[in-house]
Amino acid sequence: MPQNDDVRFTSSSLKLPLFSPPLQHHTQKNPFFTNLHLILQNSSLQNPILQTLSKFPLPKFHQNFNPQNAILQFLKKPRNINLFNWNLPKTPLICSASMALTQSQVQNNPDDLPGSTQLSGSGPKMGSGNEERVLISEVLVRNKDGEELELKDLESEALNALKACRPNSALTVREVQEDVHRIIDSGYFCSCMPVAVDTRDGIRLVFQVEPNQEFHGLVCEGANVLPARFIEDSFRDGCGKIVNIKRIDEIISSINGWYMERGLFGAVSSVEMLSGGMIRLGVSEAEVNNIAIRFLDRTGEPTVGKTRPETILRQLTTKKGQVYSMLQGKRDVDTVLAMGIMEDVSIIPQPAGDTGKVDLIMNVVERKSGGGISAGGGISSGITNGPLAGLIGSCAIYHKNLFGRNQKLNLSLERGQIDSLFRINYTDPWIEGDDKRTSRSIMIQNSRTPGTLVHNQPDGSLTIGRVTAGIEYSRPFRPKWNGTAGIIFQRAGARDDKGNPIIRDYYSSPLTASGNTHDDMLLAKLETVYTGSGDPGSSVFVFNMEQGLPVWSEWLGFNRVNARARKGVLLGPMRLLGSFSGGHVVGNFPPHEAFAIGGTNSVRGYEEGAVGSGRSYVVGCGEISFPLMGPLEGAVFADYGTDLGSGPSVPGDPAGPRRKPGSGYGCGVGIRVDSPLGPLRLEYAFNDQRTGRFHFGVGLRN
Repeated sequence: MPQNDDVRFTSSSLKLPLFSPPLQHHTQKNPFFTNLHLILQNSSLQNPILQTLSKFPLPKFHQNFNPQNAILQFLKKPRNINLFNWNLPKTPLICSASMALTQSQVQNNPDDLPGSTQLSGSGPKMGSGNEERVLISEVLVRNKDGEELELKDLESEALNALKACRPNSALTVREVQEDVHRIIDSGYFCSCMPVAVDTRDGIRLVFQVEPNQEFHGLVCEGANVLPARFIEDSFRDGCGKIVNIKRIDEIISSINGWYMERGLFGAVSSVEMLSGGMIRLGVSEAEVNNIAIRFLDRTGEPTVGKTRPETILRQLTTKKGQVYSMLQGKRDVDTVLAMGIMEDVSIIPQPAGDTGKVDLIMNVVERKSGGGISAGGGISSGITNGPLAGLIGSCAIYHKNLFGRNQKLNLSLERGQIDSLFRINYTDPWIEGDDKRTSRSIMIQNSRTPGTLVHNQPDGSLTIGRVTAGIEYSRPFRPKWNGTAGIIFQRAGARDDKGNPIIRDYYSSPLTASGNTHDDMLLAKLETVYTGSGDPGSSVFVFNMEQGLPVWSEWLGFNRVNARARKGVLLGPMRLLGSFSGGHVVGNFPPHEAFAIGGTNSVRGYEEGAVGSGRSYVVGCGEISFPLMGPLEGAVFADYGTDLGSGPSVPGDPAGPRRKPGSGYGCGVGIRVDSPLGPLRLEYAFNDQRTGRFHFGVGLRN
């Protein structure tokens, strides 16, 4: 074989911005994605954090977000999490993926013939167009010094990565270059240099590779909210092994995914290999620098707001110094809207100068007026006879934002066939200076309600009049749990159909506990409420207790406890709903305050209060509902209730003369229609006395 000049394939060593995820093209017509893609395409700062943040789904309240200002200022001010080592000298992590041809003298092995093959010379070659091919007899993988690799697994990885370079194949420079890229892309090598050597058996192609270092530790900078254990678990499997760039890329994707799942402004921004097998991981997180409130009118122009900014700011869970979370911001928007005094709310993040932090501007549009007049109607469950049975009309004068502090004042009047209610209520949803979100409610009311639930009269109607005044404090103490405590004064007495006070019913049973025309009582109230998601299948639990405080000798002293629970379970398209309620009274209490059993929200198939009037009670219900068509649902149900034999222990035994059985059950069918007021229920049930009855109700059973 003729001798040719020396030819050598070499690869250039370049430090590249590693692991930048490819830009994802989204189909959503969202200005955030559009603007951000333009930034990434036009900006010379192809930062991995920009490419990562482009994948964040943007909530509606961020549609005005300017990503160019907010993200390009995403500079690092890292605080360090040192997981394994620290203060190590820094060397770049090299990734070579390009190749050049240079002329050099090759030191041949002893078995090699002098000289080497020149691809463009007169040696054996084949070509197509302008690309010349050289016949290769042997392909080897060696280290950078030309010696065999110590780890045979790495040699196998490199050989398996080759596609074109095979023994007894004719190759072009382009094909060799592509296989160099494939070896680098395997992730185990930081450089690769192909060398062609002329031997007695032909041209030998040797890929001289330099493996990555073994991984012995990690230094993470700037990860203030990312759990250290998450990082440790991600890198633990690679400890003591050759660093694989592909695996590092997967870890970085999982870290970025951790931020994206939580809506956090954070991502991996740099990766470097340090001497001694250490990796330095840089993370950028945008902390909230300041939060400002900006009032806008309906046209979007700045205006002067009536609400105090501090009243809005205290509603936000996002605080200064936190890493900004879009999910948390969305919850804050919902919270401010739930105040009932805003028409529109949005949050816009903006860069805080050169600090690498984010300033949040909350744009709010207030409702035209914080006050107004409303009117409506309802149904009373205590009236069962007459053409307008149970209908109630109501009107109210209200103000939802007193003094710009979100305080509520409501004056309401309700009037029905027998029912009436006049109520003045003042509520402060969050007491100033309190950090537990405690609310305060002050109430004065004068009401008249039917007494037929306990003392139904054959010779006419009987009503219970109450004058009530009190104050209550309420606050959440656990997620989904809320507690209420209060003190209430009440004066209650019975009146006949002409409005005259009476102290005994038709059967000469007493209507008051004191024997006077009215009972006075001072009640200490405690209540705890658990609510699930709020949908019909969620859980609800309510427990309340009232303690009569006999401050004066004539004031009543008693203890009353009541509990109710509801739980729904989905069974395919059907829903199983179970509910339970029960209570007990100890002490001297007004007989009209006895537990009335039977009716639409108790045991269906019976009139209201027709099962029993007891000092104790238990009511249970099982119900299966299923879809019919559109908003219609069908239901099958069964109810049972009992006074646990406590009817005679109620002062005057009102249930005895009225022959209430004390226990009973009912079962039936019904249909439901969704409405803004809740499910409208029309039901028909038979009781255990084989008597049928229609029931109409609004909302879920109590």
